[in-house]
Amino acid sequence: MRKTTTNQTPPERSRIMRAVKDRNTAPEMLVRRLCHKLGFRFRLHRKELPGKPDLVFPALKKIIFVNGCFWHGHHCKRGARLPGANLAYWRSKLRRNAQRDRNNARALSTLGWEIMTVWECETHSAEELTGSLRQFLSRSARKA
Repeated sequence: MRKTTTNQTPPERSRIMRAVKDRNTAPEMLVRRLCHKLGFRFRLHRKELPGKPDLVFPALKKIIFVNGCFWHGHHCKRGARLPGANLAYWRSKLRRNAQRDRNNARALSTLGWEIMTVWECETHSAEELTGSLRQFLSRSARKA
């Protein structure tokens, strides 16, 4: 059986990738704790909204997405990294993810929602992140 550059067989790699969580990740839980500590209450993963946003603040008409840098193609060290095996597949997959994110943001904006994206790499400094969250959530909504 062919091994990838990380010494895993394709079935092993597949098992690992299936285990990647799409909600309740460590970065998302940090953002949730910080928002709660700031006194803001929210709803989670609203299925009726495009992209099933991670945190929804209905009264403020604001949404926060907590994105993994690799999975959503962020322009940071971790986001720029690509797997060694099956490069064409991964480039295509990550491009589709980024396009889907743009489409969801456009749809939400059209519905009158303000959006903030918190990248995984931004969760390393809770102090800076707290300031960004406070600023975003305290700002009054745009006039329609």
